[in-house]
Amino acid sequence: MELGLKGRGALVTGGSQGIGRACAGLLAAEGVHVAIVARDEARLQAVAEALSSNSAGRVVPITGDMSKAADVTRAVATATDALGKIDILVNNAGSAPLGLIGDIDDDTWQSCFDLKLMGYIRCARGVMGPMRERNWGRIINVIGNGGHFPKATYIAGGAINAAILNITQALAEECGPDNVLVNGINPSATATDRWDSLVRQRSRLTGETVDQIMAASAAKVPLGRIGLPEDIANMVVFLCSERASFVNGALIEVDGGASRAL
Repeated sequence: MELGLKGRGALVTGGSQGIGRACAGLLAAEGVHVAIVARDEARLQAVAEALSSNSAGRVVPITGDMSKAADVTRAVATATDALGKIDILVNNAGSAPLGLIGDIDDDTWQSCFDLKLMGYIRCARGVMGPMRERNWGRIINVIGNGGHFPKATYIAGGAINAAILNITQALAEECGPDNVLVNGINPSATATDRWDSLVRQRSRLTGETVDQIMAASAAKVPLGRIGLPEDIANMVVFLCSERASFVNGALIEVDGGASRAL
């Protein structure tokens, strides 16, 4: 299927591992030129070289901390200079620890807020103007199903995700008239380093073993397994494509059927 993406420019945050890396790799395979942003310079460089060597599109590494406004501004400017334009933004950098409200101090709340909520907002704000002027753009927010399904033990992540769900649909309303489509993807458990970290946190909190948590997580999914980064990335690439030209403001669960709600 021709996706109509060849020659586009994309910025993927959190692009050095997990879902972000998978998104960058699949976009580059479609001939998109991709700038990946993360904090670890050595890993970024290695990933960019690996993805570029096997793809039609080139991959450019940009070191930056998406919790810092100055780094977001610099990353957007550097990506624009390197690629010529940014047609696609995949907001993916961000995380929050497990814990009840009494377990999470103000500094942790603030760091989660700065990285994911403000990082997503600042990146979108930095790219949407030129996208609207060109009358073409895609903004994909990788969010998480904690925003739809509050849990006491994931209160920080769930609260921030809920805010991004709201922001995604509000931006879709604002930018849609200029053919800039804004959509959100909600993964559940996905096999990444971040998921492994959350499993270890839960093990410490509950006393369950890692194997018990892994097995229980897979059992909740009708397909019998947790997601892979490529499962999420496939949906991202579709939403970026011309084949999704009438999809705007959607909040899509990519979780193997684990989340069931009307």
